[in-house]
Amino acid sequence: MTKSATRKPRLVGGDQGRNQKQASSFLPGSPALRAGSFTSVSVDHSPCDPSTAPKRPCALLWNESFLWGIMARRALQEAGLPFDLLDAEEVRRGALDHYRMLFVPGGWASNKRAALEEQGCEEIRRFVEAGGSYLGICGGAGLATREGIGLLPVGRKPSVQRVASFSGGIRVSPAANPIWQGVGAPIFTAWWPSQLAVGDPGVRVLAVYEEAQPDALSSDIPVEDGEIQGWPALEERYGILLNPARLRGEPAVLEGRCGLGKVVLSMLHFDTPGDRNGGVVLRNLWRHLTGDSPANPVVDGHGLSDGLRAGAPSGILATLAEIQTEVHNLVTAGEGLSLWRWRNPYLLRWRRGVRGLEYSTLAVMTREIQNRLAPGGRDSDEGAALPESVDWDLLRRELPEIRRRLTPFVAKAKRLLEREGYYMQTSPLSPLHCDNEEIQTLRRELFASAMSHGGAFKRLIDALDRLWFGLIRGGDNP
Repeated sequence: MTKSATRKPRLVGGDQGRNQKQASSFLPGSPALRAGSFTSVSVDHSPCDPSTAPKRPCALLWNESFLWGIMARRALQEAGLPFDLLDAEEVRRGALDHYRMLFVPGGWASNKRAALEEQGCEEIRRFVEAGGSYLGICGGAGLATREGIGLLPVGRKPSVQRVASFSGGIRVSPAANPIWQGVGAPIFTAWWPSQLAVGDPGVRVLAVYEEAQPDALSSDIPVEDGEIQGWPALEERYGILLNPARLRGEPAVLEGRCGLGKVVLSMLHFDTPGDRNGGVVLRNLWRHLTGDSPANPVVDGHGLSDGLRAGAPSGILATLAEIQTEVHNLVTAGEGLSLWRWRNPYLLRWRRGVRGLEYSTLAVMTREIQNRLAPGGRDSDEGAALPESVDWDLLRRELPEIRRRLTPFVAKAKRLLEREGYYMQTSPLSPLHCDNEEIQTLRRELFASAMSHGGAFKRLIDALDRLWFGLIRGGDNP
């Protein structure tokens, strides 16, 4: 397909369509999760002719985002921001020509680059050099560094020099810039950030880290507990850098130019759902990078929905229920072994050595699919029809295949969690290395041998992600 024939994706965001209500459910039987709520916006998905339409505000690159893409999508909807979802194939076909900004959320930067292939990376460089804007958060920021596609002359510190296990709230010191307008106390969230190395005078630091908040974590240690126990002893025991004071003064948000285009890179997750400060900055970034004035944000997460209120066919819902039950039982097994508990509606709080991000991702992705296909939310409007574009035959084929992949994964994951829990009773456990051969064998099979997603887990979430992307795009690929 030529660029001129590329059909434009559909806009989603807070100012499109009528608002709908939903109180999202989480894993069945989990009281902590039932307490949460989400928001989203139902929009007009009709395509338009790219040859005559003006450029649209923002494309969100979905590939290899998984959990972080789900969180980003939700946060943008809460903030009332317009955006389209694109995949790497569309980028390679030149779809960025129809946009003013590309937003790349979190996820492993190396996996994103591989998904884009060299042609997609070149399309992004061409887009920005010609005047397009680029916003990268966490892994999306890493993609734009020298180690990625090189939009800015910025590197990443080696792993051994990073406080790579930090997560949670942290105060920053912002430079004078309109993206901070309306922010009160400048406290934001960082989720296991990389650390950027800046040496070029053309790159401006928009914020540096200050003190971590007491309830933040470094690995599985609350910051307030680390201050009491002493970080030097904890770092010796864990074998990694833990003291969040090492982050002080390090760049958290950067801005620079690539050709004619603006590039903003952030290690702060402004795209964390429910984060008021983050939502304010996102809206400011949309003005700064697209020239648009966003619609009013959603207040307290009310008035929005993500469900198809008429519901999916009963056979599909039955298969989904089976998938959810298996995932719920897996999460419950980890809770019973005291390996984790829910930290917020999207992330587990897990003990060091356990692949908690992967289990969080699996739980949230299956939950979101169920919420999307279930017959409405508890507070949804009635009478809305299902989109005609949903391919129920495809779902009837794909969901049983996902269930087939899930069953052995859950069985082996439960066995791995049991072995890891037992091992932790006597020794610290690294997420990558262990002298117990059974643990290492199970890890290699389930997750491969690196921290970036791999193994049976990656094959499973790839299948879930294809299904989810088709559902949120309404099954109508541009």
